[in-house]
Amino acid sequence: MGVLSGNPKDEPLHYGEVFALWTNLATNNGLIAAYQTFANHTGDKDLVKIIEESIQCMKDENKQVEVILKINGIGLPPAPPERPVARLEDIPAGARFNDPEISAALSMDCATGLVACSKAMGQCIREDIALMYGQFHLSKAQLGAKLLRLNKDKGWLIPPPLHLKFPDKE
Repeated sequence: MGVLSGNPKDEPLHYGEVFALWTNLATNNGLIAAYQTFANHTGDKDLVKIIEESIQCMKDENKQVEVILKINGIGLPPAPPERPVARLEDIPAGARFNDPEISAALSMDCATGLVACSKAMGQCIREDIALMYGQFHLSKAQLGAKLLRLNKDKGWLIPPPLHLKFPDKE
């Protein structure tokens, strides 16, 4: 019986898995702080709900990732402190992020997260880690769909030039 047979949780992590896990945790820690700031800047209630959902999703991911890193003796990356709640009216207009900017940032981060999850799944040799990243990927895809719908409904989506001319069919 080889070192990579049996219960995946008993198998060692390889360096790529460690890097993916550690980077995931470090990135989520930074994004949680950024999204808490975004929540202070938005006036759109639908966008606030998606921001809160995004934060909770990342906190849930972090719990799972932290357990794996700790069990394997890997030090955790630093996390910034929680951001205080501020009133939108107290932030000067010229210093505020506007709602379309916030939504675009969330959409970009979601797309980047999908790619990172796909990469992590592809490099994993431990099935439990690959499946965990599959779950993260699914959550991000669902969140991305909500963001797309929100951006379309609010008129915040700026599409690239659309190709409307279709080739003639013979």
